[in-house]
Amino acid sequence: MVLDLLKESDALLEGHFLLSSGKHSDKYVQCARLLQYPDKAEKALAVVVEKLRDLDIDLVVGPAMGGIIVAYELGRQLGKPAIFTEREDGEMRLKRGFHIEKGQRVLIAEDVVTTGKSAYEAIRVVEAYGGIVLGIACIVDRSKGDIEYPLYAGTKLEINTFEKEACPLCKENLPVVKPGSRKIL
Repeated sequence: MVLDLLKESDALLEGHFLLSSGKHSDKYVQCARLLQYPDKAEKALAVVVEKLRDLDIDLVVGPAMGGIIVAYELGRQLGKPAIFTEREDGEMRLKRGFHIEKGQRVLIAEDVVTTGKSAYEAIRVVEAYGGIVLGIACIVDRSKGDIEYPLYAGTKLEINTFEKEACPLCKENLPVVKPGSRKIL
């Protein structure tokens, strides 16, 4: 079902992509294309919510940019508050008066999890406030199963990723596109 919603939204892209991890890929999931449709976002995240029913969640936290709408929709469906972290001077932080109480049980929300880099940045913020991270929820899990927290995904996709030096698309001189929101240093 989630895969169908991604396809209907033209959120599955093919080409040569530079990921926020610095790796390259032949496909990219642009969840913003799905999330622009509230009805599709509701349906896709309802699949995730079903997997979260047994968790005692106090707060949903999404790292900006990809996690903001996902956190909001998960929070709405779960009846829980949702906030977001954002980068300031290259470091993920809570701003806008958001706060996490010590001992609050927190769910991290993301659109796509590949390496978990943004989620881990948000986790560090949550833990610095004394929050307890219960897991990571996402629309698409494209990780290799190496995420250190429980992962609750709407769908799992196997997508090729390559180190830049070993990228077959670079060898074919295909132009590379960087569709994500994080700056690559």
